[in-house]
Amino acid sequence: MKGKIRKVVLAYSGGLDTSVILKWLQDKYRCEVITFTADIGQGEELEPARKKALKLGIAPRNIHIADLKEEFVRDFVFPMFRANALYEGEYLLGTSIARPLIAKHLIAIAKKTGADAIAHGATGKGNDQVRFELGAYALMPEVRIIAPWREWDLLSREKLLAYAARHRIPVEFKKRKAGGAPYSMDANLLHISYEGGVLEDPAFEPEESMWRITVSPEKAPSRPETVELEYRRGDVVAVNGRKLSPARALAELNRIGGRHGVGRLDLVENRYVGMKSRGCYETPGGTILLRAHRAMESITLDREVLALKDDLMPRYARLVYNGYWFSPERKLLQTLIDASQSPVNGTVRVKLYKGTVLVTGRASRSDSLFDPAIATFEDDRGAYHQADAEGFIRLNALRMRIAARMAAKRGRK
Repeated sequence: MKGKIRKVVLAYSGGLDTSVILKWLQDKYRCEVITFTADIGQGEELEPARKKALKLGIAPRNIHIADLKEEFVRDFVFPMFRANALYEGEYLLGTSIARPLIAKHLIAIAKKTGADAIAHGATGKGNDQVRFELGAYALMPEVRIIAPWREWDLLSREKLLAYAARHRIPVEFKKRKAGGAPYSMDANLLHISYEGGVLEDPAFEPEESMWRITVSPEKAPSRPETVELEYRRGDVVAVNGRKLSPARALAELNRIGGRHGVGRLDLVENRYVGMKSRGCYETPGGTILLRAHRAMESITLDREVLALKDDLMPRYARLVYNGYWFSPERKLLQTLIDASQSPVNGTVRVKLYKGTVLVTGRASRSDSLFDPAIATFEDDRGAYHQADAEGFIRLNALRMRIAARMAAKRGRK
């Protein structure tokens, strides 16, 4: 039988859910609560979370706030984009890739403070519970995990608000003008996601006022804008000739792409727990990164290397989506992917116009496999012997010719 929980590290945002969870942990488990708040570019000030934790009785030494923006992009987002990862062909995995980073720091704080448990505010219907907990178990096998949404009876926003009122928990909670619960939002430096509320009807068109970081393509500038990205070993190192850190590069692409209405997505996806879910996403910088990275690879990677990466990509994307970032298979795939990126060096030029990203140029001085002398439609002066194509085609047609003969014989019987 597991012993009493003495100390727990809570993934704490300062919002309604985690503020209620903080108080609930104190009352239910009678344990010491440590809060951890991560800045991964969600665009909110984190000091209010510190003040709220203090009001709820958390000792200053037990309040941990960390700026993880650079680590997030450098060690999680960029490695994922080296794989060109898309879940179910569309989703750029903005929420999925943030969870292992948070799990990593929850466990680090648990080990540092001697805590025997962690807690999170993910619901029992979603993917995030899986992502947090798989990551935690991979890093601290014996850790105990408290998931209040799987234990308590506060299963609606109204009940959470009532609990907060009874216990004098300060919360900010605004309802939509038309009434009903607001969207459930998750933001970080890679994206913003929207779920719940009226979006639970997959036929409902989102209100224009919902979108936060992209303008409507119809209202985007009438003139296109060209952006140049410089790549080194598969990662962006400069935007428009300006050297930038990973987080600053992504932030700059978000700013430029958002201005042109790039990166909106509305889809119904398959959650790992088994249900379908409708989500809307804004990922302007990520949309540019994906298009540009594929263009950079197109002239620097061998045909079969590209094909192998494309074969592996859906598997890699599912691993990220389902929470297996720290799994041995994801690490093995990452080793292969990273090895492929050694020659992915050069520049890509893209044109942004009313929600679209069009590649207009790509170049690599040292690693390009594009040979104009061979590819030209003009006289190649013997670089390529066109007569060789006849034997190549006949050999590749052999199995189909044999099958056709057999079919003809069967037809004559």
